[in-house]
Amino acid sequence: MTNKKTSPILKMFALPASLIFICAGILTILGGHITPGGGFQGGAMIAGGIILCLLVFGLDDSPINLSENFITAFESIGALGYIVLGLIGLYFGGSFLYNVGTDFYSIVPSNIVNIFHYPDVTNAGIVPYFNILVGLKVFVGLTAIVIVFLGFKSLSEEKEEEE
Repeated sequence: MTNKKTSPILKMFALPASLIFICAGILTILGGHITPGGGFQGGAMIAGGIILCLLVFGLDDSPINLSENFITAFESIGALGYIVLGLIGLYFGGSFLYNVGTDFYSIVPSNIVNIFHYPDVTNAGIVPYFNILVGLKVFVGLTAIVIVFLGFKSLSEEKEEEE
């Protein structure tokens, strides 16, 4: 499905604006443990950039194309990574999603704490890793919804042309 009604000015604006949205989303995810925002907000910003390209250029002609394998892989990485980090907290800290990187109660072995603890004033333990995984999940989930809707739209347009 090509979007022939879109103006050339909008097409010139869409890709650079999308790249800015994607970079701002990555910045929001990576700084989410010390600034307002985080994984969900950053993932939605990245998805917004990709969705802008999809709506302006159309599903087939978009300069940013995500394959089904890419979407499936990143959706799985986000979900499984979140569960794995939660289970690490459950196993070593006694509760699901326990922050083993900061270990406030000193119940986690030091070799495990050292994996997730980084020498920085803004140490937040496993929270930045959660932000990254949630950002992946949100970005891929929102983008996949729009891709499916655009695919349904193109199928219905093809059906109308046949009749």
